[in-house]
Amino acid sequence: MNLLSAPPRVVTAGAGLLDESLKAQAVPTIPVSWRPPLPGTARALVKVLADPRRQAANELAVRRLISARPHLTRVRRASEVLDEDTFLHAGPPIGWERASGPMRGALIGAMLLEGRARDERDAERALAAGAVALRPCHEHGAVGPMAGVVSPSMWLFEVRDDEHGGTAYCSLNEGLGKVLRYGAYGPEVLERLRWMDEALGPALAATLERTGPIDLRSLMAQALQMGDELHNRNRAATSLLLRELAPAVVEAAPDTAARVLRFINGNDHFFLNAAMAAAKVSTDAARDVPGSSLVVAMARNGTDFGVQVSGLGGRWFTGPAGVPDGLYLGTYGPEDANPDIGDSTITETSGLGGFAMAAAPAIVRFVGGEVADAVRATRSMYEITLAEHPAFQIPGLGFRGTPVGIDVTLVARTGLLPVVNTGIAGRVAGTGQVGAGLVKPPTEAFTAALLALAGEVSDPFDDRLTRTSGQR
Repeated sequence: MNLLSAPPRVVTAGAGLLDESLKAQAVPTIPVSWRPPLPGTARALVKVLADPRRQAANELAVRRLISARPHLTRVRRASEVLDEDTFLHAGPPIGWERASGPMRGALIGAMLLEGRARDERDAERALAAGAVALRPCHEHGAVGPMAGVVSPSMWLFEVRDDEHGGTAYCSLNEGLGKVLRYGAYGPEVLERLRWMDEALGPALAATLERTGPIDLRSLMAQALQMGDELHNRNRAATSLLLRELAPAVVEAAPDTAARVLRFINGNDHFFLNAAMAAAKVSTDAARDVPGSSLVVAMARNGTDFGVQVSGLGGRWFTGPAGVPDGLYLGTYGPEDANPDIGDSTITETSGLGGFAMAAAPAIVRFVGGEVADAVRATRSMYEITLAEHPAFQIPGLGFRGTPVGIDVTLVARTGLLPVVNTGIAGRVAGTGQVGAGLVKPPTEAFTAALLALAGEVSDPFDDRLTRTSGQR
């Protein structure tokens, strides 16, 4: 009877014309932002959502992710954890023949750094002939920004999870501009890498022996409240880490301390690589939960964008990497940009980066857009995630936790894709960085993962038909 006596309340969904027509007749409306599921996913969604394991599995997986306690424990050479005939790279598996310009440039640079080639052409011939094995960082407990190339002589951050016992690695950050991870390999790039090999790495290794483990979760939580989002803005986090390290650097490496400290202080992105290893060890804690639809990795190799899902082991589901939309350096423009590249989307996977842009209003000056766009981006990600991170809180949203735990079923149901902010590498090998911006992951990767999940459970439609046939 209330429906007849009270004023009508009309909920509108779908085409905006319906809402506009009602408002033109002075009818109050409640518009709902509704989207159909991603094309081709309806049947798979029914199967996965009906899986009796799913809710408990996702609760366990996301609880493991947000309870991880990453600590920076050591700095060590890659040769201690990597075979000398293996080079690691970012993203899902790829060979030389499909590698993009920046990936090829970084691999060439690594060959020159390791003394395995005389010059660029010699390196290209060796790589094309399979002189070294190319393997994804993720499959060796590691992550790498941009091209993500790791060769045996490089130094790595080692991060351990005190809660679940996992370990993850990431290379040391070179800075911005013409650097190896963006595909540059000129003399200045190799000179810097050799200094990192001979001075920076040993100094940091000795420093960590003096400081003991550094609580990265606590440091990252503090940096978020100081305006970082821990992907493309790491100024606060780098400053906090420098404060932790500086006294011990002076004691452990007095001969090189001044240059080491100047290098870190002059590189606002220095902390990024530690943040990536922390994110990797946290998402790895959520892996291999049967029935879980939680995304545990997003990564790009400059050609493909790939995802991995907790309940599907180490399988990759890929789609074409897109070209970022953003701001360009100098005279560079979109025609100079390579498709998206790097393992740094592990930050978004763990509730940081694009998912935390509301905590970092200054980021819009780096990737484009307005402050309101950053807030909207973060708010939208609550629609495709399973939890809010208890440690990573956003002051501008009333200290609400960052959205964390991407669920492929929510991506498929809403049509919303993860927000990713990123650097932009030049498409020609040797160019380096050309800009920064935002990029949309391909729907194909999430659709493929959902279809694979559906293949792991029985079809409720088939069960119903079987029961009906039996009754007949």
